[in-house]
Amino acid sequence: MTGFYPAMPLWVVLSSLLAAVIILILGEPWHRTRVIINLIAAVIKIVLVGIMLWGVARGDIFGFNLKLLPGVELQLHADALTMLLSTLSAILWLVTTIYAIGYLEKSANRARFFGFFSLCVAATMGVATAGNLFTFFIFYELLTLATWPLVVHRGTPEALRAGKLYLAFTLGGGALLLIGVIGIQSMAGSTVFLPGGFLGSANIDPGMLIILFLLIFIGLAVKTAIVPLHLWLPSAMVAPAPVSALLHAVAVVKAGAFGIIRLVYDVFGMELTAVLGMNHVIAAAAAFTILYGSVQALRQQDLKRRLAYSTVSQVSYIVLGVGIGGPLAAIGGLVHLVHQGLMKITLFFCAGNLAETHGVKTIADMNGIGRRMPWTMLAFTVAALGMIGVPPIAGFLSKWYLGLGGLAAGQHWVVGVLVASTLLNAAYFLPVLKGVWFDAPPASQAGVGIQEAPASLLWPTLFAGALALGSGLLAGMPFSPLQWAILIVERFYE
Repeated sequence: MTGFYPAMPLWVVLSSLLAAVIILILGEPWHRTRVIINLIAAVIKIVLVGIMLWGVARGDIFGFNLKLLPGVELQLHADALTMLLSTLSAILWLVTTIYAIGYLEKSANRARFFGFFSLCVAATMGVATAGNLFTFFIFYELLTLATWPLVVHRGTPEALRAGKLYLAFTLGGGALLLIGVIGIQSMAGSTVFLPGGFLGSANIDPGMLIILFLLIFIGLAVKTAIVPLHLWLPSAMVAPAPVSALLHAVAVVKAGAFGIIRLVYDVFGMELTAVLGMNHVIAAAAAFTILYGSVQALRQQDLKRRLAYSTVSQVSYIVLGVGIGGPLAAIGGLVHLVHQGLMKITLFFCAGNLAETHGVKTIADMNGIGRRMPWTMLAFTVAALGMIGVPPIAGFLSKWYLGLGGLAAGQHWVVGVLVASTLLNAAYFLPVLKGVWFDAPPASQAGVGIQEAPASLLWPTLFAGALALGSGLLAGMPFSPLQWAILIVERFYE
């Protein structure tokens, strides 16, 4: 027996929004209170999301509507796709909060940081639970405004330049998205997400549909870091490690990729997208970005910039799955939304541990660091091998399903892209791992014993790494990311 629970999606958003408001009002002196609020709000969100996850699995209906103007509603809901992003966000928000508390223990402006940090998560939850394009746009732009203070948090000239570039790209993309949303609202009379899309039955000129599709796709491609709209992302690496982790694993890039999924599945529909030829545009843009990002990652000597270009490449696996079409490719793209988040947050936590504990920021300085930070580098190794696609770590499953999906759809070139990308992944990760474990450390560090990161930084890192490994090892278990992606596809294609 199923039920209807109208307020639940609203409280999922409000749990972090209220935390943000309280933290910003309290200000800097209330350190202990701020920590308690952060942790309580994060735990409450996990509980609420867990209830929704169980409910969606059994067919419960979750929805909240607030009429703002004639034909315009703020609409929140929860379907299986919603839960994929919101569950990832809820779990990693708690993990990143614990990490950030330890990372920023002696930093200035912590109230501002954690206030906007919570606001960022509220916006991400709004993106995940949005029931129409209008609501999606509101939270999508709120995410831009919430993350900008985090990018410029350190206040250095480099951080301020990165912030300007970030705003220039994301606000420009947001403007295109807004034009597309207004166009669809005016011509179709609705923007409510509908499995299979709602524009297929609308009497709109195909040429106009292509224009609307491209406007929205380009607007979303900015935050998805699809080439050539990716330039803001490597520059944003001047932000503190918890922010980098949030940008790459949970919030900004995932919001863009999630929006592209909604655009194809719930606005245009896969059939209309293919009729308009837009599936080929999506697949081509994703394939080029996958290879370009990997090549650029290979050229970077700064660790965080190498990881940033790795994100440029890896997030486009999600988009590639959408562009290929078909159930197998869809599973590969959807599950990678989670898998990439788990692996990438582990890598950025490790980068933060290296910088904070030993001042290590470049690839060359990582030689021999495995002897001093064995647990941190064990987590790094697991996540890096997962990015390459080594079984049984999570990343292997993503590539496996994408490859099968490409073959099933008769698009054999997809396998070539995946093989080339895997070889490039290996080229920019394996030499790092060799240096970490087998090369001699710098002379100044010769004979130095184990000096691991503090527990507040180490345990979240190990937990994230364990999730990346467990998602692959336990992929056959109920409620695993893979099984949930299969559930989404089964419901979509039923």
